[in-house]
Amino acid sequence: MNSYFQFVHNLKGGSRFEHFKPAVKNAIVSYYIRQLDGLNDLERSIVCEANEDVLSYISDHLDLKTYYRSIILTTSASSFVEDVDFNNIRAIINLRQINHIQHPNELFRAVNTLLPDNGIYVGRVETYGERKVKIYRRVGRNFGRLLWMADFLVNRVIPRIPYLDDLYYFLTDGRFRAISEAEVLGRLVYCGFEIVNITSIQGLSYFVALKVKQPSEAPNPSYYPIIKLNRVGKNGNMINVYKFRTMHPYSEYIQDYVIRLHGYNARGKPASDFRVTRLGKMFRKLWIDELPQLINIIRGEMKLVGLRPISWVRYNEFPKDLQQERIKFKPGCFPPYVALNMPDDKGNIEAERIYIRDLAKHPFTTDFTYLLRAVFNIAANKIRSA
Repeated sequence: MNSYFQFVHNLKGGSRFEHFKPAVKNAIVSYYIRQLDGLNDLERSIVCEANEDVLSYISDHLDLKTYYRSIILTTSASSFVEDVDFNNIRAIINLRQINHIQHPNELFRAVNTLLPDNGIYVGRVETYGERKVKIYRRVGRNFGRLLWMADFLVNRVIPRIPYLDDLYYFLTDGRFRAISEAEVLGRLVYCGFEIVNITSIQGLSYFVALKVKQPSEAPNPSYYPIIKLNRVGKNGNMINVYKFRTMHPYSEYIQDYVIRLHGYNARGKPASDFRVTRLGKMFRKLWIDELPQLINIIRGEMKLVGLRPISWVRYNEFPKDLQQERIKFKPGCFPPYVALNMPDDKGNIEAERIYIRDLAKHPFTTDFTYLLRAVFNIAANKIRSA
């Protein structure tokens, strides 16, 4: 089919078309094919609001011609619902940037309510990484760095400080917020969606998500510097483990998504984990993020040395025999793999087995010995925080 259109429009055989890059060639061919098919009103509205690349991206995930009367489209100016059968909604395409919406979770919940199971939701957002690139391009790198830092402080940091956050949202309605890719995806999963794809097109990120369940009833995750992570404690009881934030808000909801994309690294942690912030990486390197776990020690939920507190997802990935053994003990701030310098996935599990055996043989000295080893490994920069 493509060859036919290339020849019929004189695109092959001595023309400049032969020298174009593959992406450009495909775009030209797609243009002629669409001219033959003719864009319907929905497709024309998408092109008018965005561009041909966005139309192509959406079309890859949603048949805009077949489901023309089952799709709600919202642009920055208005919503297109003429002739839409509201009793048979197939998809919602929202091209208003999530940054400009005061309550994104409420929007996502409303979309969830409108869509049937496996209904498709398409949206777009300007991530703060994309905003940084845009600022640099407009004003240059030197002045752009200052402007970016000011924007980051006002629209990213202040909304995460208690009391100042209320003032920020009162003054701005949250319409200029800087938001990360991880946070957007986490909010979607929190509100009952499964992430299908996300990609950047000309400075904006477009996502496709499926409705797979009802929105979570759990309270909204906080933005504050100290967070509570739901972890498996003694006797299998779930406890809230306190840490300094090292990830973007809502990151806990996309752990499965990150693992599905990249799997685990050699240390047994999610590979290429874009959920971790730059400051978070520094905190982890210096083990600063673990300090608030002293609260858990005071509350009697953890001890100084012990098995690592892990999520329910990670717990279910452990061998069954170790699952039963590890819940007999309180988790600890300094886990065995730190003392034994066995941070990779298999070593992590083996370190726990060794620790349990040592604890059975030497119940009064094991924790002290492991603490000394852990402190040495951290001081020598041989190992980092999880």
